Amino acid sequence: MLIIYCSAYTQNLVKVSGVITNSKSEPVANATITLLNTNYNTTSNTKGEFSIANIPAGVYTIHISSIAYASSNQVITISGKSQVLNLKLKDVSNQLDEVVVTAQKREEEVQQVPVSISTLSAKQVQEYKLWNLKDLTGIIPNLYSAGPGDNRNVTGLRGVATTSYDPAVVTYIDGVNQFSLDTYIPQLFDIERIEVLRGPQGTLYGRNALGGVINVITKQPSNQTSGFAELNFGNYGEQRYSLGLRAPLIKDKLFLGVAGVYSAFNGFYTNVFNNTKFDKQHFFLGNYYLKFLANEKLTLTLNVKNYENRNNGPFQLAGSPADALSNPFKVDQNATTKIIDNIFNASLSANYTGSNFNFTSVSSYQENYRYYTTPIDGDFSPIDAVSIINNYGSNWNNVKVGTQEFRFSSPALSVSPIKWTAGLYGFYRYSPTKVGTHFGADAADVGSPINNFTSINTNIERNYGAAAFGQVVYTINPKWDITAGLRYDAEHKKEEVKGEFQPDGAGGTITQADTSSKANFKAFTPKLTVAYHLSDNNNLFATYSRGFRAGGISQLGSDPSQPPLYAYKPEYSDNYEIGSKNSFFNKRLRVNISAFYTLVNNAQVPTLILPSAITVTQNAGKLNSKGIEAELAATVLKGLNVDYNFGYTHARYTDLEVPDNGQAINLKGNHQVYTPDVTSMLALQYAYQLDANMQLIARGEWKYIGNQYFDLANHIEQKGYSLFNAHLGISTKWFDAFLWGQNLANKKYIDYAYDFGASHLGNPKTYGITLRTNF
Repeated sequence: MLIIYCSAYTQNLVKVSGVITNSKSEPVANATITLLNTNYNTTSNTKGEFSIANIPAGVYTIHISSIAYASSNQVITISGKSQVLNLKLKDVSNQLDEVVVTAQKREEEVQQVPVSISTLSAKQVQEYKLWNLKDLTGIIPNLYSAGPGDNRNVTGLRGVATTSYDPAVVTYIDGVNQFSLDTYIPQLFDIERIEVLRGPQGTLYGRNALGGVINVITKQPSNQTSGFAELNFGNYGEQRYSLGLRAPLIKDKLFLGVAGVYSAFNGFYTNVFNNTKFDKQHFFLGNYYLKFLANEKLTLTLNVKNYENRNNGPFQLAGSPADALSNPFKVDQNATTKIIDNIFNASLSANYTGSNFNFTSVSSYQENYRYYTTPIDGDFSPIDAVSIINNYGSNWNNVKVGTQEFRFSSPALSVSPIKWTAGLYGFYRYSPTKVGTHFGADAADVGSPINNFTSINTNIERNYGAAAFGQVVYTINPKWDITAGLRYDAEHKKEEVKGEFQPDGAGGTITQADTSSKANFKAFTPKLTVAYHLSDNNNLFATYSRGFRAGGISQLGSDPSQPPLYAYKPEYSDNYEIGSKNSFFNKRLRVNISAFYTLVNNAQVPTLILPSAITVTQNAGKLNSKGIEAELAATVLKGLNVDYNFGYTHARYTDLEVPDNGQAINLKGNHQVYTPDVTSMLALQYAYQLDANMQLIARGEWKYIGNQYFDLANHIEQKGYSLFNAHLGISTKWFDAFLWGQNLANKKYIDYAYDFGASHLGNPKTYGITLRTNF
């Protein structure tokens, strides 16, 4: 690091200055100017002037953004002399944003990246009222996300869905892999942008990027002091308060960012067993940054997040889809509890930008202690049959994960036709779980020959892994470029299990002695892309890419037909894709289209083993998924914006055998679970200028989710349905006030169901008011 620090002063450095103006040649104040893939950035003063010093000569892409103006990118060549630039921004009503993404681990203009990527800016996140990652359903083509009510989401993309414990779509937040459902944070606030990479992304993102990647970037502090405060009030006792401040502690050296959100509501569900509100809940999420700019080339960033969630009615599940729809938002459960989540995420990143290479190091630690304060209903009914206990102290159900990534890449100023990225990744995960399944007085009603006992299962999982990866982009000429990448992952898992039988009021006896199993897995994930640039605004690409879901070892559970310590291998997806990215009419219209064909091999599914009649997770399925996607964004008239996103997926199993009443049945030809055949979102927004500083904004949304199934046998189906959302209000530079409504037609629909029938409804009609100030 000392060599890197000192090398900043051994080069020929120059100064770049200029003026930012609008189409009327008026100065634009507080515009942010950034040289992509470097640590150089600044803001314009009241005269629109800016200045960046100590820049090495080279070719750069400069990104300019400002409120009320369309973000713009421009390639500049910096010679050995100081330069003066005159840069113009167009009004946001006359041009679409030129969005910058980090999909390929470097900053690039999204329309130039040969990958199917959906992006949502900070403004769009607010317009769509995205408060949770599952709200991306339908907005992103062919993405579906939902959960059973325990504040964890199951997400599928392009027909690649979760049929085992590990996720099918990996989530990154501020450059850190949210390793599993135990430690990831689903809530959204203070967002800079969201990137969703559709299709396998194993080469750069590794394990569990089987269906794609969700990349969430929150706002970081800089030299400019800024902040916000937001209040939300709605029906069902909805309250949401958020506040953030970003400021320099030492100008040009040390920056602080602090943001937090508190949310609470009284719940949608009533428990008819005792006539009480069932799912009253609240949470607090904090996001804290400390950023140190050692010099123009080296930046250190410490980020800490804490998520404290309290849910008084987890698993708001009716016994069957018919019960859920005939008695909406009612449950009948005799055992009620509170779920506690205490998630702590911390990361330290170092970013060096040099003349010969760029270097990034990201170290992270994640932890979650999750438990139920009292036993939770396991049969989702009023009978005393099954309840679940996991409050055995903080040594159990407390997951810890550490990750480390080192990444090198070609420098921003390089004029070479080759751009490269290479790196190493490693992780360690420790997951000790202890769960008791209590069979009560009515246990016979669920098939248990005895009652009033607890089956206690202990599983301790330790796994670690390492990976090496690289990707090269070779520009043959201004029209053609080729991208090739390869990643190798190696992983080790060890599972320790112990089983106990404990009659009520008596001591326990061992049913499964302490024993363990080990397994090793490896995976190669290549990528090859050919891109053709018809013009600066029209691009074509064809891609082959691969992703994988990590292998594992089956855990000990309460079902004796599902024994522990059976290893299963990684699941793979091979994706073939063509796409076209286009901008028309001076960037007032953007149309992106893609078509894909995905083969999933070694699908991890529950499998019946005969003649022993046991069920274990095995690599026993094959799936074909094919479809198309289209994204359209347009500024039709001054103030009128149209966004339309469409996805179609045809996902069928070509080979699948699963257990059913002690026999294996063939489900070849069945639909994939959690995969609507169509997703569609149309959003219309009109902004009417009341005066120079105030707009009246009206917005309407129509979301359509097509037919889908929730079990591999395709017995539990939800037909296609439409949801209508709207908001109306005023917006100024400093203040916003909006009335909003979601699911205005109050459509009742199943959004999540287990294969045994327990079902959860999507949210009913909600409405409220948002008040926000920016400073």
